[in-house]
Amino acid sequence: MSALAEKKSPAEARKMGISGLKAAFNILEKWGCNADQMQAILRLPKATFYKYRNDPDSARLDRDQLTRISYLLNMHQALRIVFENPDNVYGFMRKRNHNPYFHGRAPLEVIESGDFAALYETFRRIDALRGGLW
Repeated sequence: MSALAEKKSPAEARKMGISGLKAAFNILEKWGCNADQMQAILRLPKATFYKYRNDPDSARLDRDQLTRISYLLNMHQALRIVFENPDNVYGFMRKRNHNPYFHGRAPLEVIESGDFAALYETFRRIDALRGGLW
């Protein structure tokens, strides 16, 4: 999303970011995230998080936040491609994973740290499930 947003006018890019934020909130909620987890994953301070949750159209997102949103949307899309069952699409992030990177942790446990590298590495592994090139 952020690379695509760079080719848009500032108003179009902002509108895309707001749409992405709304979608990210919905996805994170369906993954079972609480407010603290969402704040960390999206790198939003507490007051800003609640402001944007109540009025997403007021959001002013920086490049890092837009990239985080992009990874979340792409992970969700990959899960929708891999799984037909909504329980798996939305439940996968909470399931323990014994692949080497996760070491028995659920993907959500990894990304809730808020660490950008953890989000990226989790995205890479989920994207690979759908046949992404990594």
